[in-house]
Amino acid sequence: MKRWLGIDLGEARIGLAISDQLGAMAHPLRTLTNSPQVLDEICAVVTAEGVGGVVLGLPKNMDGSLGPAAAKATAFADRLRAKLPALQVVLWDERLTTMEAQRVLHAAGRNTKRSRKVIDQVAAQILLQNYLDAQTLSGNL
Repeated sequence: MKRWLGIDLGEARIGLAISDQLGAMAHPLRTLTNSPQVLDEICAVVTAEGVGGVVLGLPKNMDGSLGPAAAKATAFADRLRAKLPALQVVLWDERLTTMEAQRVLHAAGRNTKRSRKVIDQVAAQILLQNYLDAQTLSGNL
């Protein structure tokens, strides 16, 4: 089995989560600053962690349509594929993952305003876990 990397792409920060070796459970990994070097940083994580696939959040509007943020995510996915052609890159619906991350942190007694970096990681974890669960249910993992 290959490990998966979940990416919650934001304007200022990028949350990362990683799966276990079985591709069953997602765990928060780290938060990166969205900078011109971030693609190289993600490639380094892919190599260091032995990642075989990436799940990148695709921001859809509540009606399912795609807006400017989705175009940025698609362009980012294209740049990642160009940099690491052997890497499987999947765009996955990320609607409400940040709200769910805020709810999880609030339930755990964490102040979400002081936990912005953690919110991005937890959003990436939720995104990745949703993908892993869907693949397990469909028999693809």
